[in-house]
Amino acid sequence: MGRGRVELKMIENKINRQVTFSKRRNGLLKKAYELSVLCDAEVALIVFSSRGKLYEFGSAGLSKTLERYQRCSYNPQDNNAADREVQNWYQEVSKLKAKYESLLRSQRNLLGEDLGPLSVKELQQLERQLETALTQTRQRKTQLMLEEMEELRKKERQLGDLNRQLKNKLEAEGVSFRGVQEGPSWDSATVVTNNVFPMQPSQSNPMECEPTLHIGGGNNENNFMQGWVL
Repeated sequence: MGRGRVELKMIENKINRQVTFSKRRNGLLKKAYELSVLCDAEVALIVFSSRGKLYEFGSAGLSKTLERYQRCSYNPQDNNAADREVQNWYQEVSKLKAKYESLLRSQRNLLGEDLGPLSVKELQQLERQLETALTQTRQRKTQLMLEEMEELRKKERQLGDLNRQLKNKLEAEGVSFRGVQEGPSWDSATVVTNNVFPMQPSQSNPMECEPTLHIGGGNNENNFMQGWVL
C-alpha cells in the first residue's frame, strides 16, 4: 500500500519543527550540490531559518551567481536607469539586512543566548572565540596597569628631584644663617656702658658740697648743720 499524501502545514511542536528543518535543509543543500556536480550547473541556494539564521550554497560563488541572475532578470531595454538604481539599492539593503541579522545572532551567542540551534562544532568555535577575546582583554588590562605603574614611577622620580632641590636650598640658607649667628660677639657690659648709658662729663666727678656752718660750741663732729647743696 502506498503512502498517503501528507498535508503540508507548519509543525506545531517546536522540537519536531527544528528537527525537520535540520534534516530537510541538509537534504536540500546536498541536492543542490549534486545538481551542480552532475549537470555542470551553476546553482545558488539561500535559506533563512525561523530564528533568522542564514544557510547558503553557491557552486560558483553566491555573489557571482546573484550578479549573473541580476543581469539576466533585469534587461536594460525594459527598465530605465531609475529602476535599475532602485533595484541595486534593494539588493544592497537585503545584503546589509542579512549581515545585520548575522551579527545580532553572533552577539546573542557570545552573550550565551540562543545556543540551542548550534551544533557541537559551532559551540567549540564559539568557545575558542571567547577564550581569544578573554586573553586579549587580559593582555590589554596588564598593559594599562604597567603603563600606570611607569607613570607613577616617573612622578616619584620627579618628586624626589624636587625634594633634593628644596633640601639643598634649605641647607644653603641654613649655612648663611649660621654664619650671621657666628659673627663677632660684643661684650654686654661694654655695650651698656658705651651705647646705652653713656657717662656725662658732669657725672664723672664727685658731687661738690657747700661749706658747713658751725653754730655754738661743742663737739664739731656732733653739733653742726650741713648747708644746702646747690
